[in-house]
Amino acid sequence: MMDLATQIVSWQKTHGRHDLPWQNTRDPYRVWLSEVMLQQTQVATVLDYYPRFLARFPTVRSLAAAPLDDVLGLWSGLGYYSRARNLHLCAVTVMDLHGGVFPQTAQQLQTLSGIGRSTAAAIASLCFGERVAILDGNVKRVLTRVLGFDADMASSANEKKLWNAASELLPANDLQQTMPRYTQGVMDLGATVCTSKKPACIICPLALSCVARKQGQPEKYPVKTRKLKRSSQSIWLLWAQAGDASVWLNKRPTPGVWAGLYCFPLFDSREALQAAVPARYHAALQDDPVFTHVLTHKDLYLHAVQVSLPRPAMPPSEGRWFAADDWPSLGLPAPVRKLLLQTKPLPAPDVA
Repeated sequence: MMDLATQIVSWQKTHGRHDLPWQNTRDPYRVWLSEVMLQQTQVATVLDYYPRFLARFPTVRSLAAAPLDDVLGLWSGLGYYSRARNLHLCAVTVMDLHGGVFPQTAQQLQTLSGIGRSTAAAIASLCFGERVAILDGNVKRVLTRVLGFDADMASSANEKKLWNAASELLPANDLQQTMPRYTQGVMDLGATVCTSKKPACIICPLALSCVARKQGQPEKYPVKTRKLKRSSQSIWLLWAQAGDASVWLNKRPTPGVWAGLYCFPLFDSREALQAAVPARYHAALQDDPVFTHVLTHKDLYLHAVQVSLPRPAMPPSEGRWFAADDWPSLGLPAPVRKLLLQTKPLPAPDVA
């Protein structure tokens, strides 16, 4: 019987994914970009952003030379904006310290901003044929099921054991050919066959050797007892419009929610928001229905409060007015962009 690595390599050739835009290349820039975008983001979403990002920044040099605001603007809507900030910083570092050439080993790649162990391994194996294991969410699921690895993945010691097991399973020969296909294959298996719910065991190439399938409970794996605690927060957003339909936005501080993005001014209460508006315009404040924006570990209850203001009413030191033609290219939080797409000019405030 073929070993696991040989089975995965053989399966990937005929049944794996081959038409994703970041496949069939050994360009580390393109592979790196796709790996960062795919972190905690579905393939369908990345398929929309990836080509647009490459069209604007076709090389690591062009990305490094761009202002961070441009990068955040193109990233807007993908979420987890620290990825975009690290992406830009990484590109700058590759240009400044590595002459525009990505390091070729996973160990060296991990020294770059935003590149962790699994991402570094993916780049090194897919582009340079290095014999090094990846362990993203999909791969953890495949390996824990096949091996019957039932140790609690909430423990870092147990995760280290799985890393060791993953490394032992890697191909041993013809690495320039087998490592890229193996790495792609184990990711493909997790994404298309060994899914978190209702895995398609009947068509899995590893079915005969899979411990979880023999036990009849593949969905039990991976085992992780510690659950992330969710929290919630209410935020009031001052949605100020000028008479020409310009909107008032300021740049969020780092660190903090939506760090580095342009946003409506945020407040912890309706009273604090109202205090930031000149008193003669308080009667013109209009409360929108509250809506929820879901982050990884937190639910944000957003209270948008609209008001029409003359331009001098807002202090220039705290933000600026953006015309309807200007704000679409900014890096904006997804809920703010959604609100702005619904913008309708407000009537001028009836004040003395």
